[in-house]
Amino acid sequence: MSATASTSEKTPDDSSKLKTFLSILRKFVGVADIASVRFSLPAHLLEPTPNLEYWNYLDRPEAFASIGQSDDPLGRMLEVLRFWFTKDLKYIKGKPCKPYNSTLGEFFRCTWDVQSTLPKVSPVSTANVMDTVSSSKDSNGELVKVCYLTEQTSHHPPVSAFYIDCPVRGITARGFDQISAKFTGTSIRVTPGQHNLGIFINVQSRNNEEYHLTHPAAHLGGLLRGALAVTVSDTCYITCAQTRTKVILQYLEEGWIGRAQNRVEGVIFRYNPDSDTVTRIKDVPHGDILAKISGSWHGQLFYTLAGSNEANLLIDITPLFPVAKALPPDDEQLSNESRKFWSGVTEAILDKRYSQATKLKQDIEERQRQKAAERQKLNETWQPRFFTGAVTPMGKPELTEEGLRVLEGLHNCDYRLPESEITGA
Repeated sequence: MSATASTSEKTPDDSSKLKTFLSILRKFVGVADIASVRFSLPAHLLEPTPNLEYWNYLDRPEAFASIGQSDDPLGRMLEVLRFWFTKDLKYIKGKPCKPYNSTLGEFFRCTWDVQSTLPKVSPVSTANVMDTVSSSKDSNGELVKVCYLTEQTSHHPPVSAFYIDCPVRGITARGFDQISAKFTGTSIRVTPGQHNLGIFINVQSRNNEEYHLTHPAAHLGGLLRGALAVTVSDTCYITCAQTRTKVILQYLEEGWIGRAQNRVEGVIFRYNPDSDTVTRIKDVPHGDILAKISGSWHGQLFYTLAGSNEANLLIDITPLFPVAKALPPDDEQLSNESRKFWSGVTEAILDKRYSQATKLKQDIEERQRQKAAERQKLNETWQPRFFTGAVTPMGKPELTEEGLRVLEGLHNCDYRLPESEITGA
């Protein structure tokens, strides 16, 4: 807390913040995509967190590092599902929040030293998959490091590219984050944007098997009653062309009495990648089914093998919470690195100096507009630093040589990067 805390402003409670937020949102009823509008909120409505830091899929990085251990294709798909159900614990264990809007060229990097990895899945066994956590070290006696790099590659529309790397296990993941949002009057419906084609996981040790995971639509509700909550009632898919296995997950509607049940059901089945037409669980041929998925994505998830009635525990979400990130030291972060870039705004919000925080935030936004105008005047096209392009047609971002060096530096705990001319941030 800084010395100015004694002159801090009154902290708004969650109820008053939501009322203010709702009054702003009402101006956007009927707007096709409020995410593309990028309207500016006063600082007291924001959580002191950069968007690039908040928006990641590694709330339980050990689940990611455990993909690919099983010698059985079905087991590996179940390991991918285990990652899927743990990647966004922040929405289950904490309240949804509005972080800072990312600026063009802003980036974020971090690591996790996974102190425990999950046991391999053996679907031929009836043993529960996650009764206990295995040894705290990798089979080679080393802690498993997971590295993460993301960069804001486009401002209109707002798009960020991300890359996840677990070199000890030979697992990577990549994709573009972009959302489309529409305010219905009572809730916000969030769907993937046109450049967000999902998460692409590659398992090098399994002949470069690629798993394609698509995102379902979600609703941010509770605006009227002052208790924000994320609900999902949509279908999403996971496919692996190499193993010819596919998952359909159906998130179910709330119960008739209005209480969210957070139920999900799904099926894992054999499919033909050259003729992939099955999109509904009920249309999956019975003879192609390998396993069924059931449970609550807020609690316990189970799988039942074809030909069996015994439900096996896949994962229990109940005791799990997001794992803390490890970041480069402050003096080794660049000026456009998320924590440092927003540090002034963050400090002001934490000190409850909301007017000052709003002014600092507006100054940042004005600088972005000025730089965009300068580029337009000079007919210059902005280029990302760590990724080869703002977007790609296949939804799979490629790293530049410098992006590759960043990941290598994260793995080796060498965070030094040259400060370059920042044209976006």
